[in-house]
Amino acid sequence: MKRRTEIAQVLKNPTLNESVLVKGWVRAFRANRFIALNDGSTINNVQIVVDFEQFPEEVIKNIGFHACIAVTGKLVESQGAGQSVEIVAENIEVLGSTNLEDYPLQPKAQTMEFLREKAHLRMRTNTFSAVFRIRHAIAFAVNKYFNDNGYYYMHTPIITGSDAEGAGEMFHVTSFESNKAPVDDNGEVDYKKDFFGKATNLTVSGQLQAEIAALAFGKVYTFGPTFRAENSNTSRHLAEFWMIEPEIAFADIHDDMDLAEDFSKYLINYVLDNYPDDLKVLDDRIANLEKNMKKEDRRPMGLIETLRFVVDNDFERITYTEAINVLRNSKPYKKGKFEYPIEWGKDLQAEHERWLVEKKFKKPVIVVDYPKDIKAFYMRLNEDEKTVAAMDVLFPGIGEVIGGSQREERLDLLEKRMGEMNIHADELWWYTELRKFGGCPHAGFGMGFERMVLFITGMSNIRDVIPFPRTPGSAEF
Repeated sequence: MKRRTEIAQVLKNPTLNESVLVKGWVRAFRANRFIALNDGSTINNVQIVVDFEQFPEEVIKNIGFHACIAVTGKLVESQGAGQSVEIVAENIEVLGSTNLEDYPLQPKAQTMEFLREKAHLRMRTNTFSAVFRIRHAIAFAVNKYFNDNGYYYMHTPIITGSDAEGAGEMFHVTSFESNKAPVDDNGEVDYKKDFFGKATNLTVSGQLQAEIAALAFGKVYTFGPTFRAENSNTSRHLAEFWMIEPEIAFADIHDDMDLAEDFSKYLINYVLDNYPDDLKVLDDRIANLEKNMKKEDRRPMGLIETLRFVVDNDFERITYTEAINVLRNSKPYKKGKFEYPIEWGKDLQAEHERWLVEKKFKKPVIVVDYPKDIKAFYMRLNEDEKTVAAMDVLFPGIGEVIGGSQREERLDLLEKRMGEMNIHADELWWYTELRKFGGCPHAGFGMGFERMVLFITGMSNIRDVIPFPRTPGSAEF
């Protein structure tokens, strides 16, 4: 029995005038003669040349859009433009037909909103084929970068009894039936009788557990799913998403910023070097969408040009205080065009972040030394006692992609900060003990994986860079 050859291999190392067997899904069938076939191994299709009279009408009529077929034929030099080789079909077997009258996807442009409703089919389109191939590439590059640089991969728990962010917007995990939960003497749910003997949640971050590992192995990272029960329907938020969280012992905030910049550039370079065809499809898509837009509404650079610009230039580094001053002196601020106020002590909003990146500096920006009152309890207090050694990395079109800090290694200051923020020390006894027993300066950050995929692919909605998005009111597929 003849073995199947993947289309990527056919196109990469063609052996002319030999018989090959390919299998895949029909992307187009022109004039009942030319089939564009794709099997997912590459963004590129192989052209199948069909002699209409050679095959029964019953076979031909079942080769509809996205039908699945197996083709055996001779690989020859292409006679037409657009491809170097093509396959002259000798045998065609329809593995799975499609009835175009019932098939939700049609051979025409579809809106992103419509395709989100058809997430079980959208990966067959050129756009999503490229997006999810690049998502794979970035995930592989994450592990390669850290492995090659001496980091150890730690799997931190998905079910946790702690809230690393202190935000309180967490999904609760319980074995109780909703209407049969036992209560204590105060009439509150008695979690001591629950499966874990305490209240538990889906994790919002693996950072605290990563700190445990970093103070034993020196350099570690986590890469896993995280969850936030935030009722937000914006184009940048998901209820379930993936986080990359390196944690490094003997490091300060400057080491942390250096790592964030180097890591970001590595991921982008990996995709540029290894997935140029997929990037080109997405670059062309953006150019096509913007061709009828006003110049001021278009991106200043194409997708690939933007990615190369980011990796070829140093990120701008400014303090939070400097950022506030720059924003307050900006034309949009003076003309009242910002929706949210700009005051020292308040967090920067997406509109402020994007102005800094896209208008002021025109490249990624790292903002450091935020006011302590808007940051988490574990961030190291600076000498001014007003700010902490925290940093955010801001990207064009996205805003914050990375958030990190030097961790507070001084036990007395950590406990004081926990008291100020009503963090129950008894629930994090193990975290404070890290400072009692062999503690050291250390730092780390969290990268929102989907946000980095969003930036590299040039997509505009975070729901389009995760295969099956989880958002308020939506847990389909």
